[in-house]
Amino acid sequence: MASNTSSMKKIVCKDLHSYLRTLPPTVLDRLYCHPATCLAVFRDIPELSRHYVMRILYVEQAVAQAVVQHSNNKYFREQFEAAAALVELRVWYEQPLPGGMPGWLLNHVFRTNLVTALLGGGTSWIGSKDLTPDKYAKDILFLDKYALERWECVLHFMVGSNEGTDGVNKDITDVLLHSGLMRVDDGEPSITAEGFQFLLMDTSSQVWFFLLQYLDTVQSRGMDLVECLAFLFQLSFSTLGKDYCTQGMSENQLRFLQHLREFGLVYQRKRKSHRYYPTRLAVNIVSGLSKSNIDTHRPGFIVVETNYRVYAYTDSPLQVALLALFCEMLYRFPNMVAANLSRSSVREALARGITADQILHFLQSHAHPEMLKKSPVVPPTIRDQVKLWELERDRFKFNDGVMYNQFLSQADFELLRNYAKDIGVLVWEMPEKRVLIVTKSGHDDVKKFWKRQKSSSS
Repeated sequence: MASNTSSMKKIVCKDLHSYLRTLPPTVLDRLYCHPATCLAVFRDIPELSRHYVMRILYVEQAVAQAVVQHSNNKYFREQFEAAAALVELRVWYEQPLPGGMPGWLLNHVFRTNLVTALLGGGTSWIGSKDLTPDKYAKDILFLDKYALERWECVLHFMVGSNEGTDGVNKDITDVLLHSGLMRVDDGEPSITAEGFQFLLMDTSSQVWFFLLQYLDTVQSRGMDLVECLAFLFQLSFSTLGKDYCTQGMSENQLRFLQHLREFGLVYQRKRKSHRYYPTRLAVNIVSGLSKSNIDTHRPGFIVVETNYRVYAYTDSPLQVALLALFCEMLYRFPNMVAANLSRSSVREALARGITADQILHFLQSHAHPEMLKKSPVVPPTIRDQVKLWELERDRFKFNDGVMYNQFLSQADFELLRNYAKDIGVLVWEMPEKRVLIVTKSGHDDVKKFWKRQKSSSS
């Protein structure tokens, strides 16, 4: 019988384009009624797609595709992908011209609101009311500290630490369970293999992935997805350190604001306060995955040496716990930890579902400023060895299967073997012992075929 094992699922952090493609056309059309959404989409599409949009931004009728796109076959693939991105996001439509020539027509709502976003005008996106000076005004340093403390409450909760987890409420727990980052074992939430992968992502990617999972649940909470997304896009263009007013926000958006407050994306002194401050986690959040390999939300603290020693200059229990996911902890001092990157510690991390690329990305994105002066940041010997340790586990692949044996004759064996091979479900055979293995999905077809053969011969 073939061995059976459950395959690890790698979590995928979609960018803005990938996420919007999953939304129904009616939702996209409503989203484009907001200038902030149009500008966010415009910034995220491929550069060539942006050129196409700008070429016909002020043209209110269909334009021949040959006019917009170059005819050089050398760049056919780039042109096709750029045009396809605009079609998927309903930024433009294919519309035939008189005479049957193919043409492109820019989405009227998208065009109107993109022009408003690019040239100014219209109403203020958020905080339309002028606020009086805040006697409890918060600076950027305070907001950064607040955002990281709130977000690290979520991470502490995931790793099972009691530090700061009193800030984790049911809304956060529901999202973690919905996303598969945690599961309930014996009545208590516990981290999954996908959760370990999540912990090693940089902060901006963690927040974006978490928000995408939260957005999957807003309709079940009785909230309007379009209103939540529009407000999130507006927040992404806010100014860090500036306060905004809640006047004019709908009930849905006010409720969404409270959830963002719990996640650390906005600061609000009191729940009923009419003033809030977006934090660094919210500004430019719709860019999705981090554009750099460095985690800009926290200072680097890790030094990696070619002898596999890892030094972490930190007093944070969370950062030490994350490092312990793939390192052997050797010594701990008040503000520094010494660890060792070993074959056994890396293989243990791999068994939890963490990949070699995630380990290396974590080491690089949290590298000490002195390490950043080197190129590459992580020594090549370390990178190569971690990948080799991963390849050791990938030499064997296991699949579910069903074994057939004890055939009464070689003819029966060959008949069933040939049928399984013809339909593409044969995994392995040993003719001399009349044993064969078929895939689990093909077992029913093979079994039905064998029963038909037995009934026809009897």
